Amino acid sequence: MSTEQWPPPHPYDTLLALKAEAEKFEGGIVDLSIGRPCDPPPAALIEAAATSNLERGYPPSIGIAPLREAAGNWMARRFDVHVDPTNIAACVGTKEFVASLAGLLKLRTPERDTVLFPAIAYPTYAMSATLAGLRAVPVPLDENWCIDLSQIDPADAARALCLWINTPGNPAGGMDDLGAAAEWGRSNNVPVFSDECYIEFTFSGEPRSILHHGQDGVIAVHSLSKRSNFAGGRVGFYAGDAELVHYLSECRKHTGMLVPGPAQAAAVAAFNDDEHVVAQRQIYLDRMKRLVELLAKMGLPAELPGGAFYLWVDAPDGAMALVERLAKEVGMIVSPGTFYGPDGENHIRIAAVEPAEKIDLLFERLG
Repeated sequence: MSTEQWPPPHPYDTLLALKAEAEKFEGGIVDLSIGRPCDPPPAALIEAAATSNLERGYPPSIGIAPLREAAGNWMARRFDVHVDPTNIAACVGTKEFVASLAGLLKLRTPERDTVLFPAIAYPTYAMSATLAGLRAVPVPLDENWCIDLSQIDPADAARALCLWINTPGNPAGGMDDLGAAAEWGRSNNVPVFSDECYIEFTFSGEPRSILHHGQDGVIAVHSLSKRSNFAGGRVGFYAGDAELVHYLSECRKHTGMLVPGPAQAAAVAAFNDDEHVVAQRQIYLDRMKRLVELLAKMGLPAELPGGAFYLWVDAPDGAMALVERLAKEVGMIVSPGTFYGPDGENHIRIAAVEPAEKIDLLFERLG
C-alpha cells in the first residue's frame, strides 16, 4: 500500500504557520503568496450582476449567448483573433476546467493516459492527471523559462491526451513559442491547451494567443479572475477547435458546470470594457518595479517578467529558507518555487497583489 498522503495537502496550507508569524508585525501580514487580486472590479461589472435578473433560472452550461459573443468580440478587438461564438464555451473559472480536463479527455481517447505540462507551472495541470488516475509528465523548460518541446519523449507523446502550455507563464513569466506548440500538437495528434489567463498582462512584445496559429487541435483558455479582478465571480471560457469545444461542453452539461447567471451578466460587461484592464496592467507593473527595488535592498536581485504579475526570484540556499527569511524579517509571505514543481527548488514566487501602502510597509520594516 502506498504511504503517500491522499488527498495531498493543498500547497498553501503549508504556509499557515509562517503567516501567523508574519501577522505579528505592526500593520500585519503582507501576503504575496497567492495571485489573488486585491483591486476592485469595474463598477459596471458589479451593476450588471446586481441587475441581471438571471438569478432564478439555470443558465446554459456553455454560457449565455451574450457572454460568448462578448468573449469573441474581446478576442477580435484586443488580439485580432476571430472565433465563432459557437466554438466558445463558458467554465466556472478556469481552475475547475483545468482540474477536470484529463478525465474527460481519457473518456474521449481511452487508449491514452498521459498529461504533458511545463516542468515549472501552475500545479493544477499535474493534479488534473492525478485526480483522474493518469500519468502527469513534466516537460523541461529552457533558460528563458519557456517550454522545450524538443525534450518531449516520443513515447510520452504517443500516450499524451493533451499538452498544457501557459503564456505569459506562471510562475516565471516565460513567453512560449505558441506557433511551435500548435505545430507540435498537430504533428503528434495531441490537443494543445493554452492557458492565457495573463494575456492582458503581457510586457514583452504584443499579447499573443495560440489561436493566432489556427484553431485546429488547439484550445485557448481565458479567465476574468486576473483580467478584471473578478476571481470570486468564477467566470472563464475556452475557445478554439470546434470538435473539442463541442465534446467538452456536452460532457460538462452532465456534471452541472454552470456559471451563475448574474456572474455571466457581469462577464459581458467586463469583456466589453478595456479601459480598466489598461489601468490594471500599469498598477501591476508599478508594484513589481517597487518590489524589485525592495529585493535589491535585501541583496536579492530580481528581474521583471515578460508577462503576468509575478517575480521569480533566485533562492540560492533553497526556496523554503528564503520564504522563512522574508516572513521573519519583514512579514512578507511568498511562495516557494517547489509549489510549481521540484525544479523550482531554488526559486521563490512573489505575487504583486497587495496595494502600494502594504508594499510601503515592507520598506519601513527594513528601516
